[in-house]
Amino acid sequence: MSSAEEGRGKLVLVATPIGNLGDLSPRAREALGSADLICCEDTRRTRILLSAMGIPAGGAQGHRLLSLHEHNEVDRVDRVRSCVAGGGTVVVVSDAGTPGISDPGSLLVAELAGAGETVSVIPGPTSVIGALVVSGLPTDRFAVEGFLPRKGGERRDRLHALMADTRTTVVLEAPTRLVATLGDLAAVDPDRPVAVVRELTKVHEEVWRGTVSQAAAAFAGPAVRGEVVVVIGGAAPPDPPDEEAVEAAVRARLARGSGEGPRQIAESVSAELGVGRRRAYEAALRLRDEAGDEAEHGAGSP
Repeated sequence: MSSAEEGRGKLVLVATPIGNLGDLSPRAREALGSADLICCEDTRRTRILLSAMGIPAGGAQGHRLLSLHEHNEVDRVDRVRSCVAGGGTVVVVSDAGTPGISDPGSLLVAELAGAGETVSVIPGPTSVIGALVVSGLPTDRFAVEGFLPRKGGERRDRLHALMADTRTTVVLEAPTRLVATLGDLAAVDPDRPVAVVRELTKVHEEVWRGTVSQAAAAFAGPAVRGEVVVVIGGAAPPDPPDEEAVEAAVRARLARGSGEGPRQIAESVSAELGVGRRRAYEAALRLRDEAGDEAEHGAGSP
């Protein structure tokens, strides 16, 4: 039995189109039509979407649209909680895509989930996943960076951190700052693979692929328009420690004379160097036996 059938309220995050209105799912349409309250970044944009779908902005209780953005999300918590606690359904949408990812919504989810209320999602369009899967870059491990700091030490530190990450990274960027961001990335690693995805699902959709330095040159002309997502390939993983490094780490622990056995030494060396425990264990066994042989030979010498 659903929460609605039980007479309980709920908070529902609903994904809306990022460009093509045909991407609004039937479930999303139904939720928008039946919600008691719709929290949205910009009531004007959501009103346009509802009108295009033939969904009234008002309802039995009158006006259903409530602005929800980064500057007022904290202030909206009490009203949303009260509506849900009273048995109402509150839908949260962003201007486009899935709310809660670099858009308002995550605070409401945390607050209502923490209060034991029902929180659910109607998945759908998201520029983050859309850009990632068309980028041609690895998708098995990825990070969503969102919008970068605009300037200063925080921006520099964040850029170096994400360029050191071995995962594919998804960055959201304003079109007016795209060239500067690509230039900053190229200064760190000009040969890093990158995809610049623009106007996803729209008429002028563009997916550019190449290296960061090539991207910086390609977009150095007039400022681009529309929504931009930059997908950055991960850094090459560091070379695994060679046998000498593993043996040196094992010898160091043996020399401490702490009484650790090969298994304990292997666990410590594995965590320290990031090597397999079997490899470290075999080295610990071998070096322990060698040390024992040397001690026995020394004791038996005249």
